[in-house]
Amino acid sequence: MSGLTKSSIARKVVMALSGLFLVFFLLQHFIINITSVIAPDTFNEWSHFMGYNGLVQYILQPVLIAGVIVHFAMGIALEIKNNKARAIKYKQYKGSANASWMSRNMIITGLVVLAFLGLHLYDFWIHEITYKYIEVGPEDPTRYLEETVHKFEPFARTIIYVISFVLLSLHLWHGFASSFQTMGVNNKYSAGIQTFTKIYAIVIPLGFIFIALYHHFNPITH
Repeated sequence: MSGLTKSSIARKVVMALSGLFLVFFLLQHFIINITSVIAPDTFNEWSHFMGYNGLVQYILQPVLIAGVIVHFAMGIALEIKNNKARAIKYKQYKGSANASWMSRNMIITGLVVLAFLGLHLYDFWIHEITYKYIEVGPEDPTRYLEETVHKFEPFARTIIYVISFVLLSLHLWHGFASSFQTMGVNNKYSAGIQTFTKIYAIVIPLGFIFIALYHHFNPITH
């Protein structure tokens, strides 16, 4: 595997495959989270299942973490190699003459999204680990909605989430479509795939932004 990933082409393929995997996870994550708005009881049920199911906890969760690490590691490695390969430096910046802002700044949006994932893990995954294995709290299938809403009560935290999802949208706008190009998809369905990836890059992040704002302006009071 180490020999394979030394090739730039192989790195791009690995990054594309891991990116597509993460896009699928993002959709699944959104489907669960939107129920916190439209069906709170369902959100509690699904969250409890995800939190206590052995397959999810001990197989799918490590695979997800590995996918995140691989995707960003390949992206950083490619960016470093590309910078070293640029022997000719342009004297005049020409903006997006040859490439869009998104394609030129994938590493920046990617690193911001990675930082956001760190915050997200701190907010939810670390909390869950602490509750179950350190505090040894009781198994409570009804606690998830209230815990989630409380995370969005601080205005600053909500704004961080909103900005992060805007940058995620920019990252997906270029990256999602590029993943299919890297995998060699170039047929009669290419135009449809391009359209789908653009819609996805807008709708899913906007959906997450809606969830964050909804819970911020609709706190749980006792």
